Amino acid sequence: MSVTLSVNNLAVSTDDRTLRLFFENYGNVEDAVVIKDPKTRLSRGFGFVTFSSDEEAEIAVTNTNEKRLDGSTIRVHYRGK
Repeated sequence: MSVTLSVNNLAVSTDDRTLRLFFENYGNVEDAVVIKDPKTRLSRGFGFVTFSSDEEAEIAVTNTNEKRLDGSTIRVHYRGK
């Protein structure tokens, strides 16, 4: 079953590819999307990463929460929690 994580405090320069590459170290990423400002096309500071399993998502949360990505300390948690 797929599990989606929320990723907050992303740098404005972070894009979908960078987000995916960062999280692929922790499991099979089905989808990674950075929410962008429609006018500037820059990151609005948050995004979502979907893993293939709960186990992979748990590993990702444990290993990435409060870590640095593109110069920002990100916050990672299960979507909706």
